[in-house]
Amino acid sequence: MLSQADDLLAETRAIAATLAPYADHQFDAVTGFKSWTINHVLCHLHVWNRAAWMSYAEPARFDAYMAEVFDAGKARRSMREFELEQSDGLRGQALVKLWSDFAEEICANFRTADPARRVKWAGPDMSVRSSVSARLMETWSHAQAIYDVLGLNRSSSDAIRNIVVLGMNTYGWTFRNRRLEVPEPAPCVHLTAPSGAEWVFNHGETSALITGAAEEFCQVITQVRNVGDTSLQVEGENAVRWMSIAQCFAGPPNDPPPVGSRRRSTTLLVPAPKA
Repeated sequence: MLSQADDLLAETRAIAATLAPYADHQFDAVTGFKSWTINHVLCHLHVWNRAAWMSYAEPARFDAYMAEVFDAGKARRSMREFELEQSDGLRGQALVKLWSDFAEEICANFRTADPARRVKWAGPDMSVRSSVSARLMETWSHAQAIYDVLGLNRSSSDAIRNIVVLGMNTYGWTFRNRRLEVPEPAPCVHLTAPSGAEWVFNHGETSALITGAAEEFCQVITQVRNVGDTSLQVEGENAVRWMSIAQCFAGPPNDPPPVGSRRRSTTLLVPAPKA
């Protein structure tokens, strides 16, 4: 069984439950992530969940779909507009249902998939295990903007270990993606999981060290927080360089958000009566 599929489903259900009390118009709240609204976030997650499923179940259709994506870019259409169109133009609770129902379906199917099978993606091919882990990473990281704009503290589970591992596996890629020489050796990473368990990577291989909460490490590698806005302890040149540009997701180099630019709202967004 592919446990990452269960982890993705649990994360999806947690977000859907969080959003359940809110009225449709509140999904137009603008988040701290590139001025996306909650609707934008959900459309984005749904569209790329669809793409991940196509890459596994319908590879030829995936190729055609990616051609649509690139054609939209050539036509200078906003990717947000494209994703809204691909989500049937739905918003609010109807969009939550579309996204979460589809996630339920694909997670049930991914549970019994061959985790080692190779599938296509916008970047290099990857294993099914990595593909589903990437969907978990995207879902968890983009949801941070939702929790932030609602003014809520989120509660993560130890399933974020999948994201930590993805971060560790993309240490070298972070530098190569920027055409930089990869500094070796990679830092030792000593993290405290949400459960209180200790997770250690590259133990004893280097003097460079990153210590702290696993959740904050995940926030940095997914670029939903600047490392300066966390309590992570970062020691040694290789660790400092990595945390200043860490990027565990595909695509061209992205710079982390400036210090203080992404944080939880101090104002709680109270659910409004639904129409």
